[in-house]
Amino acid sequence: MVGITAYGGYVPRYRISRMTIIQNMAWYFPVIMAVAGGEKAIANWDEDAVSMAVAAAYDCMAGKDRKALDGLYLASTTLPFADRLNAGIVAAALNAPEEGLMAADFSACMKAGTTASMAAIQAVTSGEKQSVLVVASDQRRTKMATMFEMFYGDGAAALLFGSKDVIAEFKGSFSISCDFVDHYKGSGKDFDYGWEERWVRDEGYGKVIPEAIRGFFKKTGMTMADISKVVYPCYFTGTHRAIAKDLGIDPAKLQDNLHGVCGDTGTAHPLLMFAAAMEDAKPGDRLLLAGFGQGCDVLCFEVTDAIKKFKPAKGVRGCLATKVDFTNYLKFAKFRDLITADLGIRGEANPNSSLTVLWRKRRMILGFTGLKCTKCGTAQFPPMPVCVNPDCQSAGQFVDYEFADKPGRVEAFTGDLLSPSVDPPAVYGLVSFTGGGRAFLDFTDCDMNQVKVGMPITMTFRRRSRDSMRGFTGYFWKAVPKVEG
Repeated sequence: MVGITAYGGYVPRYRISRMTIIQNMAWYFPVIMAVAGGEKAIANWDEDAVSMAVAAAYDCMAGKDRKALDGLYLASTTLPFADRLNAGIVAAALNAPEEGLMAADFSACMKAGTTASMAAIQAVTSGEKQSVLVVASDQRRTKMATMFEMFYGDGAAALLFGSKDVIAEFKGSFSISCDFVDHYKGSGKDFDYGWEERWVRDEGYGKVIPEAIRGFFKKTGMTMADISKVVYPCYFTGTHRAIAKDLGIDPAKLQDNLHGVCGDTGTAHPLLMFAAAMEDAKPGDRLLLAGFGQGCDVLCFEVTDAIKKFKPAKGVRGCLATKVDFTNYLKFAKFRDLITADLGIRGEANPNSSLTVLWRKRRMILGFTGLKCTKCGTAQFPPMPVCVNPDCQSAGQFVDYEFADKPGRVEAFTGDLLSPSVDPPAVYGLVSFTGGGRAFLDFTDCDMNQVKVGMPITMTFRRRSRDSMRGFTGYFWKAVPKVEG
């Protein structure tokens, strides 16, 4: 039996109401008032497609053996590197094995996530791979006061494919590939260019998705009566419902498009909607998943009894529940580099990242791996040649110890207005981890006025630096205090 063995999702904590955008920008383009309802998820200034992919991957693989991975596919149209394996960064952050792992980037269209999923299924079905993680993630920049700004949200989702402990068995697939251009982003360009909305709705979503789903039914012999839930992206809510009507889908079987709570998350969106559907799925349910973009992929899965034993660490529902309203539109614009602000004289330094150091210390930097003394059991970060326990001080008697998934608490912190920060003040401090170990870390996703000594923290993989001169993004782990509200 081949299929999904785990799923997970990530929706950034911050949500901006579409009415906030209208209040600030409708003077320039009043038409955006036509889509005023709901809110969308926005990534923090230190998040991007890779960091969100890591968050979704950890959510998916909670309780799973990351060392068993032999495939990792990352789907995105907003990858930070054009010539560096972005999936390799995600693999390193997961502390996945380097030997025997095939990592690959899937890009260039919105259905890259479902295409990567089909490739993963083929790899497992053939016996070439045993455990393949597919992660889809996007953080798309948009021009101010545009429909894209109203529609697009940020997020990520992950599906783990294998043949053991399958929670949703693969039942078949069908694809259409056609060069229908609803929008595009030229090489070297910052923003999507979109064609007329009526064209996108009527000739794109409205025709391609139904054609692909009908093609799937013709190929497999199934009918809509065999399906419990239908998942397909379409940020035009009216068109989303019209497609269902055209296909004879019972409204109760149609998965919500999440437009009102997080916006359209690009390549991640079909998988994010699917993960949300899986959270409510029962054994025997059949879920139909479609991904749209220069064609359409359709995949069908049947939920097994094993679903009762699986639960993501947080899931889509958990992410949506832990939101923080983001009411400062100008700060949002700065987070997206849509406006230019001075970072001060200390922000002018632009050092070249040392690729040799990154290679030698990749497990420490990307995997947040320290050491544990085999003699006294003391955990320590960063790795040092001598045990930090003053009563031990043994040398060279260590095993690797991963801190990324360990909870902790705030021991001390400060807010620094002199350090260059996109979101001042820069908050950082000392964190102690459950099970031992301490580290001095940046804090993120928090208001300094809410942080308290003793407060619980979790770790998150974030962008640490961005060298705009050379186009290099550096990553490290940061602490997220568990603040109220």
